Amino acid sequence: MAKTDFKSVDDYIAAQPPAAQQVLGRVRSTIRAALPRAEEVISYQIPAYKLDGRVVIYFAGWKQHYSLYPAGEELVAAFEQELTGYTISKGTIRFPLDTPVPVKLITRIASFRAKEQAERVKAKAAKGK
Repeated sequence: MAKTDFKSVDDYIAAQPPAAQQVLGRVRSTIRAALPRAEEVISYQIPAYKLDGRVVIYFAGWKQHYSLYPAGEELVAAFEQELTGYTISKGTIRFPLDTPVPVKLITRIASFRAKEQAERVKAKAAKGK
């Protein structure tokens, strides 16, 4: 993947190896369904989804896996059972490209991240008053 100036998620997915394109398309559609109000953008040269101007979740494709970001301690703890078998490190959840996309899990993770973000915004607003 040599291109690094993606203008859209379509560009990003099209630049991936053919085997990854279908998987990443499924990840994309899953996140979009879970976060229908989210704005789809490229941030840090990977797909990201924003609500109220703040990034809620990112995904990225790699040679052998795709990843979701960020995965903080609360998220990992909340999904501990479902994440068994996946690699988790430094705020990243890695899913193998050669296994079915866990649509229900990704939906729940995206929703969890949206709720986390909304709670942070609400807490910050309350603190500012």
